[in-house]
Amino acid sequence: MNSVMLETKTTEREIHLQDDAIEVTKYQCESLEAQVRALHSENLKLRCDAETVQEEFEMILARNNEYREKIKDHKHLFWEMESKLPVMIELASKKAVVEELKAKKEELICDLQNPEGSVIKQVQEEITLLKIEIATLKDSIDKKRDLLEEEKKKHAKLRKEIEVQNKRYDAILKRLHCQLNKVHSNKRQWQWNIQQLEKKAAELRECLGVAELQNIM
Repeated sequence: MNSVMLETKTTEREIHLQDDAIEVTKYQCESLEAQVRALHSENLKLRCDAETVQEEFEMILARNNEYREKIKDHKHLFWEMESKLPVMIELASKKAVVEELKAKKEELICDLQNPEGSVIKQVQEEITLLKIEIATLKDSIDKKRDLLEEEKKKHAKLRKEIEVQNKRYDAILKRLHCQLNKVHSNKRQWQWNIQQLEKKAAELRECLGVAELQNIM
């Protein structure tokens, strides 16, 4: 009887320990289920964030492509307009006038060989007038050339601004790429964590079922 009572007490003690283990396991299961629900909610949020970032990335990429096309068209239009600038046309016209005046000057120099003094005097006066006109034309050409240089500087500044904008949009695209990669990485990590927790929860449920079955027996 003493042996049986001792064995009964030992069995009761084991049953109490099993009950305590079952309670601890139930608490762990509930905690793990709460973590799984929280991770699932976080996973949904990350998925929404990833989709939002992807949409923003696609919008910015489309705007950047549109901006590049506009820059390309602007460059083509710039070179086309530069060749048709009034300054360039006028400069070519002035050069043609100068060449014509030089040819006329050569003809007059030939006429100076005429021994008639009045003709020589008249030619000298015309030469003086031509020199004045040539000097005026040269001054005008210099001014036009200065204006052309200023226009070139403005266009160079515009090209630099375009390059700065391109670099800025490239930096934005790189940042968005990094954010998207980070979101994808976090998503994979959370999915792996959820799988591990679900696996652990299944194992604990299985243990809990075995313990309850032993308790019933």
